[in-house]
Amino acid sequence: MDLGSIAFLVPLSAAIALIVAVGMSASIRRRKEGTDEMRRISEAIREGASAYLRRQYQGVMLFFSVMFVLLCILATLGFLSWFTPFAFLSGGFFSGLAGYIGMRTATQSNARTAHAASESLNDGLRVAFASGSVMGLTVVGLSLVHLSLWYYLLTWYYTSVQPIADSVQRLSTITSVLLTSGMGASSMALFARVGGGIFTKAADIGADLVGKVEQGIPEDDPRNAAVIADNVGDNVGDVAGMGADLYESYLGAIIATSALGASTGMGANWVVFPMILAALGVFASIIGTFLVRTGEKAEQSLLLSALRRGVNVSAVIVVVASWFAVRAILGTDFMGVFWSVVAGLVAGVAIGRVTEYYTSAGYKPTQTVAASSTTGPATVIISGIASGMASTAVPVLVVAAAVIASYYLAGGSGSQVMGLYGIAVSAVGMLSTLGITLATDAYGPVADNAGGIAEMAKLPEKVRERTDALDSLGNTTAATGKGFAIGSAALTALALVVAYRDQILMLDPGRELVFSLMTPAVLVGVFIGGMLPFLFSSLTMQAVGRAAQGIVMEVRRQFREMPGIMDGTTKPDYARCVDICTSHAQKEMIAPSLIAIIAPIISGILLGPEGVGGVLIGTVVTGFLLAIMMANSGGSWDNAKKFIETGEHGGKGSSAHKASVVGDTVGDPFKDTSGPSLNILIKLVSMVSIVFASLILSLAIM
Repeated sequence: MDLGSIAFLVPLSAAIALIVAVGMSASIRRRKEGTDEMRRISEAIREGASAYLRRQYQGVMLFFSVMFVLLCILATLGFLSWFTPFAFLSGGFFSGLAGYIGMRTATQSNARTAHAASESLNDGLRVAFASGSVMGLTVVGLSLVHLSLWYYLLTWYYTSVQPIADSVQRLSTITSVLLTSGMGASSMALFARVGGGIFTKAADIGADLVGKVEQGIPEDDPRNAAVIADNVGDNVGDVAGMGADLYESYLGAIIATSALGASTGMGANWVVFPMILAALGVFASIIGTFLVRTGEKAEQSLLLSALRRGVNVSAVIVVVASWFAVRAILGTDFMGVFWSVVAGLVAGVAIGRVTEYYTSAGYKPTQTVAASSTTGPATVIISGIASGMASTAVPVLVVAAAVIASYYLAGGSGSQVMGLYGIAVSAVGMLSTLGITLATDAYGPVADNAGGIAEMAKLPEKVRERTDALDSLGNTTAATGKGFAIGSAALTALALVVAYRDQILMLDPGRELVFSLMTPAVLVGVFIGGMLPFLFSSLTMQAVGRAAQGIVMEVRRQFREMPGIMDGTTKPDYARCVDICTSHAQKEMIAPSLIAIIAPIISGILLGPEGVGGVLIGTVVTGFLLAIMMANSGGSWDNAKKFIETGEHGGKGSSAHKASVVGDTVGDPFKDTSGPSLNILIKLVSMVSIVFASLILSLAIM
């Protein structure tokens, strides 16, 4: 089939996704926000989140300005294309825009979700899930808009304005620029994830340790000075940060596959196929979102089945559609690529199920963590870390199986490049239904906010029960979403390592580039790369700890110096806690984020291109394992606490409950700051290496 007759699906799907997102957002705004007090609280959260993002984007703009100038200098010196600096800016812009739109929608939906939950559980789910769907469809829509603009612009330029006769070289040049836009998206995502994660977890930890443990007041109690900051954090970290994160995951997987498609030498169809596969996933996701609804029983199994219905139907549609797409675009001789897509989808589902098993209170691992709370905080922490470590085994085996299956199914036994293309395609397959899988993740923070508003506005207990049911499920789906992101990051990073190798060989065709552990530079690089995720996690964990200390001291001060807070005659200074979190997040996010950019360049200068290959391999291996362990430990601690709050092991206020709160506070930066940021780190290190490959070749000492 002629490519032009089907490539229109990419911009068309992007337009439809954004139109549906706008329609859903409008339908949410038409719903009632509830009482005046609910509107006031929602407005305070919205203002705090907007103020934080304005300050964050101002700081990030400085970084992007410096990088833009640096890339322009390198373009002037002939190291890069002049399209590169602008592609870098566009990647960062769209990544930030996706997060901002998600945050605005979430802050407009929280009070409306609480009000809808006062009418029925299904109404509450529909509003919260619609908000998550806006985020999911916005992310995939903007990604495909971004890709379409650059692909069509570059294709026109290199065929009409400055023609490159050799089609392989032309497609490689186009995908090199696209990889730079991916670097911009990853840079923005890392700042958003780290900064937002520091903000939200500092507020959460401070609110829990002083409010729940020391003062013995409920979660989201309006007497807690950190409660508004905590709810703001849900939006800037778990929504805006996550939106930017998943945007770059989705974009990175597609671009990496397109880059390998160019290296096959088999034409533009192989470059565009992952974009079309993503477009088919968009249509499937839109259909799936309209199938999510539930009854009135606030049971985890029923709520989870409602979400799974939409996700599973979307996955089946993608499988069927991709079979026809492979036949039409790649030809019947390459149907093995279809099975690579299926391998990615199956791997994603499997990782999601394993994540659910290790983080949901309905299964033994989290129940064991909850039971360990009866003997104190130390045993809770030991149990949670052990559970997280154990949870790495099956995902590693799943990813290994997906790699081997997709490699050989795509034809790796006859052609290595075809096998590697199959691995990359499996990552796109895993993320093809991101429009709905992200919706199941993003709705959680909205439900969490709705529960906080219900508590602060003193709504009937049944409302809080419904929002708690939605929130508890949100913790599980959020953990599953992180599992998808981490699993796809591993597959994408493997593809990016290959893209890095191809970039070096394109720049230096006569070079023999082998990433062998018998080569000292590669071995040293593996050690450095293996160390980076631990150093990065240490910096982000310490950043959360320092910010949380500031919140703890401030909340204690207000309780001590404003005695009227406890009896409700004095209103806490909420703005002060928001300001503390904001200032700490802006300052603390810089050092961890710069590691991903500086490390591969310095390693390349000192160890040469082979050493950088070692760095990329080491970062993928330890980053993947550490991300899974931290995300699942944190999710298990959180749900163990919620399991106890249902009445198990003494219920709220018991010694077991207080011990579980301590475990949850340890898990907060695990699952919402360091863990999810690692999947960005392992891809950004690879993209930086690809973009600066020419500079590394020129300046390398070894």
